[in-house]
Amino acid sequence: MLLSPHYRSFVVSLGCLIATIGCAGKRSAKDLGNIYDSLAQAPDYERNPVIVIPGILGSRLVEEESRRVVWGTIDSRSTNPNDPEIAALLASPMVEGAPLASLRDNVVSDGPLARLKIRFLGIPIQVNAYEDILVTLGVGGYRDPTRDEVEYANDHYNCFQFDFDWRRDITESVVLLHEFIQQQAEISRENSKRRFGIDNPDIKFDIVAHSMGSLVLRYYLRYGTQPLPEDGSLPELTWEGAKYIERAIMIAPPNQGSTLTLKELLAGSKFSSFLPIYPPAVLGTMPAVYQLLPRTRTGLVVQKQDPSKTLDLFDPAVWEELEWGLTAPDQDELLQAMLPDAPDRETRVRIANEHRRKCLIRAKKLHAALDLPATPPPGLQLHLFAGSSEPTVEKMVVDMETGEFEFPYKVAGDGTVTRTSAIMVEEVPGQQPLPRIYPIAWNSKTFIPSDHLGLTRHPIFVDNVLSLLLESRDAADLAAIRSAYAIQSMRKADVPPPLEELPLIR
Repeated sequence: MLLSPHYRSFVVSLGCLIATIGCAGKRSAKDLGNIYDSLAQAPDYERNPVIVIPGILGSRLVEEESRRVVWGTIDSRSTNPNDPEIAALLASPMVEGAPLASLRDNVVSDGPLARLKIRFLGIPIQVNAYEDILVTLGVGGYRDPTRDEVEYANDHYNCFQFDFDWRRDITESVVLLHEFIQQQAEISRENSKRRFGIDNPDIKFDIVAHSMGSLVLRYYLRYGTQPLPEDGSLPELTWEGAKYIERAIMIAPPNQGSTLTLKELLAGSKFSSFLPIYPPAVLGTMPAVYQLLPRTRTGLVVQKQDPSKTLDLFDPAVWEELEWGLTAPDQDELLQAMLPDAPDRETRVRIANEHRRKCLIRAKKLHAALDLPATPPPGLQLHLFAGSSEPTVEKMVVDMETGEFEFPYKVAGDGTVTRTSAIMVEEVPGQQPLPRIYPIAWNSKTFIPSDHLGLTRHPIFVDNVLSLLLESRDAADLAAIRSAYAIQSMRKADVPPPLEELPLIR
C-alpha cells in the first residue's frame, strides 16, 4: 500500500518521538501519535506553514571561503575556543570608532543546527540541539527539507528553519528574518496555487522560537525591520511584523534577561560537562550576548558591601573598574590574538572597552524597545512555554573591592531562564504589597517541569504545541478555507460552482 507524504512523514517522526520521550511522563509518545494522526494528515491549506527560530548557538557558523566549521562541530584539537587562533575566529570583530553594524568578518551562518557534532576522546557524539522541536513538528505533519528522512518534491515542505549569526546584534537578525519570511511566503503561495489551485496572497506563518530566538521574534512583531534610533528614542510601535504571523510560540524566552548570562560573560560558559569552557574574552566580543543581560531595574545584581545598592550592568565604567570579562588580565593572551595589530595591553584594553561600551549601549536601547507594554493587534496570538522546576540563578552579589561574585539565591525556572523572566513580571517598587504588571499579553502560558533544552522533548510541550498548531483554528475560519478550496477546485476543473456562488441575474 502506498502511503501519502503526510502519513509517511508522520510515521517516521512518531518513531523518533517514541524513542525520545517514551518514558518521560504519564502520557506516552504513542498516545500523542494516536491523538494527532488524523490531524497530521490534513491538507496543507488547512494550516499555516511553520518557521522555527533557534536561540543562541542554534545556527552553524563557518568561514565563508574555506567552509571551515567555526561552530557546529566540536573537536578537542580543531575547535578548542581556548586556542588563540580558534578564539580569534569565533569572536566578533572589534574596531575602534566603527559602528557595530559595520563590523564584519569572514564567518557566516551556514544553516540551522539541529544536532551538535562532538568528538570526545576520539568518539563521535551527536547532541540534540533543536532536533526535538523538529521531531514534534514532524508528528504534526510538518515537513522540513533539511531533515526529512523521506525525500519529497519541494512543494511538499511546510516547515522552515531560520538560521542567523547569533553573535550579532539582534536587530540585524530581525532584518534577515523578514527577508526569510518573504521568501517562504512566496514559495508557499506558488505551492498553494500549483497543488490546490488556491490563490492565497495573504500567507501567514506560525512561528516556534526558542530562547534568544524569541527576542528576535518579539522585536520583529512590534517594529518590523525598523532599526533602533541612534538618538536613543524608541522605534515607532507599528506591529508591522504581525501582518505575517498568526501564532508566536515562544519557548524559554529570556524576556527580562538572565543572570546566568552575566556569569558566563565573567567566567566563561561550559555548555556540557565534556566540552571546553568558552572563555569570557570570546563571549565578551558578541553584541547579542549583552542583549541577554538582566535589567538593572530588577535589582538582581547588588553590591556585597551594601546590598541595598544595585549595580548598573549597562554602565561601562562598572566593567572597566572591575576589569571584568573581555578585559580581565587572565584573558589577555586571547585578547592579543583577537587584536593582533594592537602593540600593547593598554591599546588592547582601550579597544576592547570601547567595543563593550557600544555593545552595552545597544543592549540598553533594545531592552527599552522590547520592554514597552503594548497590546498585540487582533489576529496575533502569543503563547509561552517555560520551565518551572529547576533551581535557576536569580540574584548575584558582587564584591566591589575584588570583583568576585557569588549567587546566593535561586528561584524556579529551567536552570537558565527564571519563570519570572520568561513571563516578564514587573513589580512596582515602593508599594506594599508589590503590585505586579505583565507587559506581555500572553494568550496562554504553559509551564513544564524540565530544564532549558529538555523543554522541547517533554510530553507536555509536545501535546500542547501540537494542539495549538493543529486544533486551535476557529471552526468558521476552517469552514471558509475549505469552501474556498472547493470552489477554486471546481473552477479549475471547469465544474459549475454551487448555486449560491453564482451571480444573481436581475
